[in-house]
Amino acid sequence: MERFKDIVNLADNIFIGGDRMVLFSGPCAVESYDICIETGSRVKEICRELGIDYVFKSSFDKANRTSSGSYRGPSMEGGLEILKRVKSELNVPIVTDVHESYQCAEVADVVDILQIPAFLCRQTDLLKAAARTGKAVKIKKGQFMAPEDMKYAVTKVREEGNESVILTERGVSFGYHTLVVDMRSLPVMRQFAPVVFDVTHSVQQPGGRKGSSGGQREFAPFLARAAAAAGVDGFFIETHPNPSKALSDGPNMIPLDEMGDFLRMIKQFWDLERSLGAR
Repeated sequence: MERFKDIVNLADNIFIGGDRMVLFSGPCAVESYDICIETGSRVKEICRELGIDYVFKSSFDKANRTSSGSYRGPSMEGGLEILKRVKSELNVPIVTDVHESYQCAEVADVVDILQIPAFLCRQTDLLKAAARTGKAVKIKKGQFMAPEDMKYAVTKVREEGNESVILTERGVSFGYHTLVVDMRSLPVMRQFAPVVFDVTHSVQQPGGRKGSSGGQREFAPFLARAAAAAGVDGFFIETHPNPSKALSDGPNMIPLDEMGDFLRMIKQFWDLERSLGAR
């Protein structure tokens, strides 16, 4: 199966699609500066030790929560201010979600990569507004999408003259409250753009806790190893110092104190795949 050949520029000195693994990681939602900086500092240190390029991730607004009473974030203004401080303090690129077209320009003034949530991957105006910022656009494949149809989302971004686009796999709806990952989707989407595997959302159980989402993080290592062996370009892994008290997606996040061993394991499989020339 033919692979997309170009290497995509994500931020200063960080590229994806080449010979370095890229990690997008942080707490699901921006809860506080302290949690963001604690998490980002530790993950950055681990990535430096392992030779992984690191992009800090957190959402200033979780607009797609199961219940209207669930925590969404500190507001766009407050969330972006925290992300700006984290970027300055850690000197790392930032990725965050955008949900509305009008948000793109303002968010792009702070972050390096705009993430399109899975539920919104077909929203033409949102994709094009993100593309016009000139920042890299990271599109998550919808839980309802066939992998081959993601080429149309990629095309919408490139039609605006923006070649910095990547795709992310996060599982497919399989009945109620369950996701399943079809590993065939990874090489299929890799024909169109570099591909990232979202480890922690792939073990999410959407709406599975009667008003909030559950998760089965015990399966995360198995899926991560399989994705590494399939030849993905990077990983998306949400983490938190205390997932049981996280305000969003706690059941599927990897505890921060386990991230070192978790990333070492993934990197071994990622390196092995490349050494075998399996791509």
